Amino acid sequence: VGTQDPRNMGTGVPASEQISCAKGRPKVYCPEDTGGTEAVHITDCESPVDNQRKNEPGYYNPEDSGHLMASYEGKAKGYQVPPFGWRICLAHEFTEKRKPFQANNISLSNMIKHIGMGLRYLQWWYRKTQVEKKTPFIDMINCVPLRQIYGCPLGGIGGGTITRGWRGQFCRWQLNPGMYQHRTVIADQFTVCLRREGQTIYQQVLSLERPSVLCSWNWGLCGYFAFYHALYPRAWTVYQLPGQNVTLTCRQITPILPHDYQDSSLPVGVFVWDVENEGDEALDVSIMFSMRNGLGGGDDATGGLWNEPFCLERDGETVQGLLLHHLTLPNPYTMAVAARLTADTTVTHITAFDPDSTGQQVWQDLLQDGQLDSPAGQSTPSQKGVGVAGAVCVSAKLPPRGRCRLEFSLAWDMPRIMFGAKSQVYYRRYTRFFGQDGDAAPALSHYALCRYADWEERISAWQSPVLDDRSLPAWYKSALFNELYFLADGGTVWLEVREDSLPKEVGGSMHHLHPILRDYGRFAYLEGQEYRMYNTYDVHFYASFALIMLWPKLELSLQYDIALATLREDLTRRRYLMSGMVAPVKRRNVIPHDIGDPDDEPWLRVNAYLIHDTADWKDLNLKFVLQVYRDYYLTGDQGFLKDMWPVCLAVMESEMKFDRDHDGLIENGGYADQTYDAWVTTGPSAYCGGLWLAAVAVMVQMAALCRAQNMQDKFSSILSRGREAYERLLWNGRYYNYDSSSQPYSRSVMSDQCAGQWFLKACGLGEGDTEVFPPHHVVRALQTIFELNVQAFAGGAMGAVNGMQPHGVPDRSSVQSDEVWVGVVYGLAATMIQELLGELPVSKDSTLSICPAAVTIQGVPS
Repeated sequence: VGTQDPRNMGTGVPASEQISCAKGRPKVYCPEDTGGTEAVHITDCESPVDNQRKNEPGYYNPEDSGHLMASYEGKAKGYQVPPFGWRICLAHEFTEKRKPFQANNISLSNMIKHIGMGLRYLQWWYRKTQVEKKTPFIDMINCVPLRQIYGCPLGGIGGGTITRGWRGQFCRWQLNPGMYQHRTVIADQFTVCLRREGQTIYQQVLSLERPSVLCSWNWGLCGYFAFYHALYPRAWTVYQLPGQNVTLTCRQITPILPHDYQDSSLPVGVFVWDVENEGDEALDVSIMFSMRNGLGGGDDATGGLWNEPFCLERDGETVQGLLLHHLTLPNPYTMAVAARLTADTTVTHITAFDPDSTGQQVWQDLLQDGQLDSPAGQSTPSQKGVGVAGAVCVSAKLPPRGRCRLEFSLAWDMPRIMFGAKSQVYYRRYTRFFGQDGDAAPALSHYALCRYADWEERISAWQSPVLDDRSLPAWYKSALFNELYFLADGGTVWLEVREDSLPKEVGGSMHHLHPILRDYGRFAYLEGQEYRMYNTYDVHFYASFALIMLWPKLELSLQYDIALATLREDLTRRRYLMSGMVAPVKRRNVIPHDIGDPDDEPWLRVNAYLIHDTADWKDLNLKFVLQVYRDYYLTGDQGFLKDMWPVCLAVMESEMKFDRDHDGLIENGGYADQTYDAWVTTGPSAYCGGLWLAAVAVMVQMAALCRAQNMQDKFSSILSRGREAYERLLWNGRYYNYDSSSQPYSRSVMSDQCAGQWFLKACGLGEGDTEVFPPHHVVRALQTIFELNVQAFAGGAMGAVNGMQPHGVPDRSSVQSDEVWVGVVYGLAATMIQELLGELPVSKDSTLSICPAAVTIQGVPS
């Protein structure tokens, strides 16, 4: 555990998948040809080239668009589609078909090592699924199939998300907190109708699907004349309608707004359709947005679902649409499909139709006049086993050589939630602004349609300094924004904390705890969409920069929750799967691994992870101390620092017992006692030892800020002794050894060995008077990592392998040492940038350039 599954990165595609084109036009992908832009770099295929930019790092040649766009045969660029982002032709087919991590991915020797753990896991899995009727927090038996279909999710932070794939399908749903349903709902579609002189001349579902239901609809859109472009939190889909001289640009907008603690919480998305008429004749254009009430699964089968039209006029703006009431317990919700009514548009609807029928009635209704019949009143509640869907249509005049705009919104109101244990009721953050009664869907729709232009201005103001910086390469611009999707789509919850439920066990030291929780609520996100644990702290270490830099109050709230859990204990005994030993769930004064499972009762019951007893892990306490100081450094919040200081002292006191020989350096325990939870570490180690020294260094700084001279002297002494031991025991002249044991893998080159230096530099430390690691050792270690773990692995196109033997063969001593982990690779890249390694000297006669292939983000799920 400790990596995000790459298949869930809806805006990242590995270079290894870009090796073929549609229609038999082979074209070899070569990183050098694209300036190292990997798969995240596309600019307009037909846009003119500014010759002055050709030699700049951010320049991207349209001819180098790679195989993701090789199938595109259209000429349309779309309406105001940005030059940077991730772009793919809708006809693209991935040649590499991935499968979830399975037993055949493990060597025989590693399989033998884990036989006991496997048997204990099977026993636990059977009890969890068959007796308790729950879903395992990691389900190795029923892995979610890997599908290369996902795109930018809809929805703000913490209110649930709906993912629309790059081919336009609504295909992943996270409405119940932390729980995913991977299901493509066929009825959820956009359909275009073009009419000329009172006759329908073109009507097409904007989907490549050819389903067995709704067979009266015109499916099978030609994907060669359409493309998708992602720059989160927006996405564009451009459709050039063959033979019609019409181009549709659908812009998808979600309110992900840095430092905004209101609109960023809203469960809404907006679809803006800009329709361009390139012909000389006027047209009438209609876009129909159809939506099923529910997903067609078991929660719909009980029946009782019903739809009703609504119209909300407020402040001179009118929004019309449908409410889809889905009252299935324990978390009922209402979804709203809506459109803005203007002087130039007409909004019509059909309240209910059977999404599992042929769809003849709906299709003919639209075909007849480009509008829907708009019946009044509620639909009859659905019968058991019978589905129900509805549709909203917007129509407008399209003048010759002109353009019109049609605006839709999708909102869902699930204000009151219960987690899997169903023991407590929570309210989502957005209810502070839109109420807790479950009737907010119309108001959410109205607000979204009236405010999206402002959201886009704020998104542009946030992104433009990066996008306009010609010194930054295109791959970087895309990755920096597109990978932020996980903050919303990581099973994320953002909850209100009522006055009567504020935690009382604060030890009298956390004076700012209540104001933070009261004003900003509680925030949690999953380790991964298949690793269902909230706020997994060892990997939050890698992801936390996004939160502290964009929504710092949420990071502080998360830190207070971790601190509270640290000071508490749960002495319930359970058997741990790796060792088979029985030990308490949580001990006092050690950082929890996670804050809980959404299928149980997070915050109340922490440490859903039960593979190891993490009370003896060597990195969790250290990562807390480092993140506390980093958060203080970036916010300047002295109240937060003073509240966290006693907790930092407590966890460092717990950590000191691991320095058994009192040389100032902790030792690992001879098992996988850190985030690499299948990679054994013995004695002083590069990773945990480096984190320890960095944590001791920031304790020195915090002690000075908190005027604790005795603690400052104590940690200064430890740091002095620990630095000497670290260099003496681990430095080999080229890098720091993996650990100091006598095992063959002890001399492995670990990609993550400089993690401590990464955090020190991010906190303004690590050089001059605050130097911990000798600068020339850091640089030499990074050079070695780049040479071996990056360039000598997978042709340099997959990022940095976790462990590499010094003679250039991946370390296969564990199931994790020969993997690539997303957060680790980004952390390594950040460290190299901090150390000014844009050009790495290799010898007097050559240099080693850091090409973007060195920081690709693809990995193998562990």
